[in-house]
Amino acid sequence: MATIFSKIVNGEIPSYKIAEDENFFAFLDINPLAKGHTLVIPKTEVDYIFDLDEETYMGLQAFARKIAIALNKAIPCKKVGVAVLGLEVPHTHIHLVPMQSEQDINFANPKKKFSPEELEAIKNQIAKAL
Repeated sequence: MATIFSKIVNGEIPSYKIAEDENFFAFLDINPLAKGHTLVIPKTEVDYIFDLDEETYMGLQAFARKIAIALNKAIPCKKVGVAVLGLEVPHTHIHLVPMQSEQDINFANPKKKFSPEELEAIKNQIAKAL
């Protein structure tokens, strides 16, 4: 059975897509810790990041780096935090979270709420910075 992320990649579930190439996909988290919180995934469904083959793993990191650089340009922040948890969705994903402090990447924090229009504007802001 396909994960929710595979359904997003396949266009079965809408997303605020920032970028994609033949192997990777980046989109806004709809339950973000901060404005611009982005998920970066391989299109291949693999549950645990360290089970990815080396080429996919390195490609995912390089793709995430590109997105993080754009995110840092588009969203005012001190740094873009990186987290890999992977317990909620059994599909490898990297969280990129714009941070003012380390507390901004605490997953116990209440999630931010943005309207569809705000999410669309944030997505466009980041995509434009690529």
